Amino acid sequence: MFNRLKEDIDAVMDRDPAARSRLEVYFLYSGFKAVRAYRRANWFQRHGMKFIARAISQHSRRKTGIEIHPGATIGRGLFIDHGMGVVIGETTEIGDNCTIYQNVTLGGTGKDQGKRHPTLGNNVLIGAGAKVLGPFTVGDNARVAAGAVVLDAVPEGATAVGVPARVVRINGERVPDPKPSKMLDQIHVADPVSMELCRLRGELERLEKKVNELKGQ
Repeated sequence: MFNRLKEDIDAVMDRDPAARSRLEVYFLYSGFKAVRAYRRANWFQRHGMKFIARAISQHSRRKTGIEIHPGATIGRGLFIDHGMGVVIGETTEIGDNCTIYQNVTLGGTGKDQGKRHPTLGNNVLIGAGAKVLGPFTVGDNARVAAGAVVLDAVPEGATAVGVPARVVRINGERVPDPKPSKMLDQIHVADPVSMELCRLRGELERLEKKVNELKGQ
């Protein structure tokens, strides 16, 4: 128990440059408090005392703004930075040394039974506001960019960005576009919504020009 406590504190100290002392982390960090509450709730959940487990979970949610279902499986060294608005579903599995920022959802896509939430490998980073939805795997050392909506598996070492998320890098190397002449860029990624609006604007201008020509005749 004390080893796990030390690991949770060390995770914050190692990955948060604003953390000044272990005492500060222990008494003041909402992400750390939420993880500790989850570990207590999970013990009751595994021993069949689900009402108590859920009561601990909901009490922690009210105090920290972070909701972790007591049935989730979380490894060592999870760091939830800031944390407000984080939701972790019942069948979520999280590996060791993962980092999650505020407003992240690890959720499902419907009322399916059984495994319905994502599995994160080791050393995964989920950026602020990202939504990872469904019973697939985000591989070891993967990165999900802020605001991304992930609806499919992410390979090991990959970086996923966008809505819906697309893999743009694997192990630091850019992923080739299906057209050999182009390469996906993590920053300058085409926005399909903007592209469609541009197409519609062009079509509207063409029709207006045609109407004006007919009026002139």
